[in-house]
Amino acid sequence: MVIALKDKWIWDSWYTHDGERWHGFFLQADKSLGDPDLRHFNVSQGHAVSDDLVNWTHLGTFHQPSSSPAWDDYTTWTGSVVQDDSGLWHLFYTGSTRAEAGLYQRIGHATSTDLHTWTRVGDGLCLDLVGPAAAHYEASHAIGHWPDRAMRDPWVMRDPNGPGWLMYFTARVPGVSEPNGGGAIGFATSPDLMTWTLQPPVFAGGFGQLEVPQVFSVGDKWYCLFCTSSIHWSEGYMASNPQSPVTGNHYLIADDPRGPWTIAPGPFFDGAEPCQRYAARIVETADGLRILGFADNGKAIFGGYVMDPEPVVVGDDGLLSVVPIAKAAE
Repeated sequence: MVIALKDKWIWDSWYTHDGERWHGFFLQADKSLGDPDLRHFNVSQGHAVSDDLVNWTHLGTFHQPSSSPAWDDYTTWTGSVVQDDSGLWHLFYTGSTRAEAGLYQRIGHATSTDLHTWTRVGDGLCLDLVGPAAAHYEASHAIGHWPDRAMRDPWVMRDPNGPGWLMYFTARVPGVSEPNGGGAIGFATSPDLMTWTLQPPVFAGGFGQLEVPQVFSVGDKWYCLFCTSSIHWSEGYMASNPQSPVTGNHYLIADDPRGPWTIAPGPFFDGAEPCQRYAARIVETADGLRILGFADNGKAIFGGYVMDPEPVVVGDDGLLSVVPIAKAAE
């Protein structure tokens, strides 16, 4: 195991490189809770550093829910970290409040000069499903249709086509009768990382939820990695992919980061039942692409640690595949 703590479960993670070493950020919760399902609403964010993505030094908790009533006083969930032109680091994360029983998710913003001590920008809230583009989303909790009002897991990156920044996040679209047909990748834009404008989703369909999106390019192709559960495959996706549903990581593919995006054809990229690796990230190293995600294995034997990185290769057809560690060593 790569990122692990004796007394805490670890799950979703995200990474950045400061020019000298890797920084891993992750969700964590105390194992004393007993039931791993309770971890989501007893969460904080941990930080570790590494030279090789394998050996990690833990630096402790760096972010957690607000201590007084606030929009993020219940949870601080998955996010991403980027650096601006001045050298300032920016954390974008998911938050929810006790006042809404954690059912409404929003996106927050904090900054740091050292990647460990973070300060919320204002009250931290930077984006919600409001404004003209909100009509394109399931902007209110569709009670009885879906468990929550989804707006989480922000992935922020520079706009490769001009100045400014792009944000992708887990969302849902309205008016879809099949719950598993309404999952979406939400979208927002910013000129400066401080002011964000909600835009219509860049993709919808296929699954009930597309969690923990990550957008990156290889050559002239763009990829949007996401994770989802076997119980959230839509009827349409099951018709196009005859394999038995699995839980894990799959991806969208496009010629431009704004889309149009389509679900990668062929078998599900990185899945199993019960799930082995979830909430994966693909990072670029000097030795090629590597995938990291947390060990799930189901509630009865929940792993709760980040697994060893494994190589990912891009085929001549532009499709991704994981090379298991044993094969990579041959």
